[in-house]
Amino acid sequence: MTDPLIPAVLAFRDNGTPYSPLYDDIYHSAVGGLEQADYVFLRGNALPERWQGRRTFTVLETGFGMGINFLVTWAAWRADPSRCERLHFVSTEKHPFTVADLRRVYAVTLSNPVIADLAQTLASAWPMLVPGTHRLEFEDGRVVLTLVLADAIDSLPALRLRADAFYLDGFAPARNPELWSPAIFKSLARLAGDGATFATYSSAGEIKAALTQCGFEYRKIQGFGWKRAMLVGHFAPRWRVRRHEPPTPLALEERHAIVIGTGLAGCAAIERLTARGWRVTSLERHGSVAQDASGNPAGVFHPMISRDDSVASRVTRAGFLYALRRWAALEQLGHRALRGGPGLLQIATDDDEARAISDAIATFRYPSGYVTPVSATDAERLAGMPLARGGWFFPQGGWIDPASLCAAQFAAAGSLLERRFGVRVGRLERVGAQWTVFDTAGKAVARAPVVIVASAHDAARIAGLRYAPTRSIRGQLTLLPAGAVTQLALPVIGEGYAVPLANGVTLTGATYELDDPDTSLRANGHLENIERVAQMLPAFAGVIDEVQSSALAGRVAFRCVTSDRLPMIGQLADETRAASDAQRLRGAWPLDLPRTEGLYGAFAYGSRGLVWAALGAELIASQIEGEPWPLERDLSDDIDPARFLLRALRQGTVS
Repeated sequence: MTDPLIPAVLAFRDNGTPYSPLYDDIYHSAVGGLEQADYVFLRGNALPERWQGRRTFTVLETGFGMGINFLVTWAAWRADPSRCERLHFVSTEKHPFTVADLRRVYAVTLSNPVIADLAQTLASAWPMLVPGTHRLEFEDGRVVLTLVLADAIDSLPALRLRADAFYLDGFAPARNPELWSPAIFKSLARLAGDGATFATYSSAGEIKAALTQCGFEYRKIQGFGWKRAMLVGHFAPRWRVRRHEPPTPLALEERHAIVIGTGLAGCAAIERLTARGWRVTSLERHGSVAQDASGNPAGVFHPMISRDDSVASRVTRAGFLYALRRWAALEQLGHRALRGGPGLLQIATDDDEARAISDAIATFRYPSGYVTPVSATDAERLAGMPLARGGWFFPQGGWIDPASLCAAQFAAAGSLLERRFGVRVGRLERVGAQWTVFDTAGKAVARAPVVIVASAHDAARIAGLRYAPTRSIRGQLTLLPAGAVTQLALPVIGEGYAVPLANGVTLTGATYELDDPDTSLRANGHLENIERVAQMLPAFAGVIDEVQSSALAGRVAFRCVTSDRLPMIGQLADETRAASDAQRLRGAWPLDLPRTEGLYGAFAYGSRGLVWAALGAELIASQIEGEPWPLERDLSDDIDPARFLLRALRQGTVS
């Protein structure tokens, strides 16, 4: 029953035997557990009463299974006229169902028509089974499922959230000992909000002891079904049980933010905040959106495959999958970006890389809907012309017009967005609970309690950051006119890239020139682009002989990158306070650093803005609102704008 393409970390037990979710019961609720979910988890946590009148409410579950607890909770939220504005449901799952199995189970077990309808909606949104955090939104974003496909032992410590209720779903310690280890309960204590409740249908002594040691109070109540007793309780520590408090929303009198920059990073931030009801003032130095690197005719989007599943691969995977969902949601609202058909080919640089990446795809057992290796013959069939070698195919990769995406996000913001162009921002100043933005002439141009700096190369200067090293990479694109080469059936990337655009035009690129400010097109840049593409696509080798490179059209843009090639996303550090306390902070971790209230950054996206921007915007919006983060904490640390300050503190070089 197990899908052979589910990643090994998800589909196999530690002893290597395959897991079959239809027949094995490890974390999964019993079939037909609607009444159990209602009695044990909703009533056990005093729901729906406890979420009534709240802006947000967060439930954390320790095993998703086939989602019965989520579906019952969703149905209860939907039926409650006094429900919270946003319901977050966060759950972990080591052995996820395939969508086909999920549909089969739902079809034969769910007799309740309301639950059955919600189940089909969930199945339609079911993510690809790749490891990591998947954020699914329902009810126009008012019900959010954050599903972490990993073992609870590993995933719970990686969460960053404030839980209001815990669904401790799992069997007795004798049946499932790893789920009930002390480490699990310590993680729950780190995530518990004040007065957070819990419920579990297990009443074993080990669980009682672990709950008590971690600051929870419990009591036995009448059990459900064959269970004579179950436990409920709440978080009420009598001593300190955690080093850091879980996240809380900013204390604000008004939900108003200023976003500086209207490229991919800024427009995504605008869309994610206005979707939550925020009023946003957009400041842009140009006369319209997406005039810098985000104004290129097209950009490619795809995951990143590496042999060690590196940080960059994990962040890009999460960003790619989240971006696809956000773009689909925009299209459903009538805000469609210009994009090509699905599918993108990546060609290996040599046979060794082809074998290495193919081995990685096999090792991680990525689903074929995510990526699949292809031979040179298969690649040629997909591309519609001969290729130098094989590589790997991303069925959901492709190309999109970045400016049209920015315009769609702008349009989705509607009347909540104040658009201001031709504003050159000079500096920021905070007085009391408000930020004031001054232009380069020293005039105050906007005020708000929150500012998001999404202005690429200017971001560090505007925010006054000393420890945010970025560089500029000049990139020249080349546009080959119709008829210069046979048009490809889909984008091909590798050493360079070739993207088939409308009217037979092919986009190639891009050069990579460090700290080169020249904005003029260069004939040798066009030649370089075509020669690199010709290494993948031999048919491009004769183009320069037929087309004068000096006569080719193109575009120059400048990518903003950091030394580690990862983006800068999140709340900015208070560098002045950190410097004054540098000695104490030499051994600090990201959560130890002082932060600048109401100031966030989204920049240094390099050439991956299309796959990082939406997820980065969701992370920042979640930080502002005190909602569960959409990314594992270690990955959030790796893209934290304060990471370079943290390194300097550890090295003792902060002055």
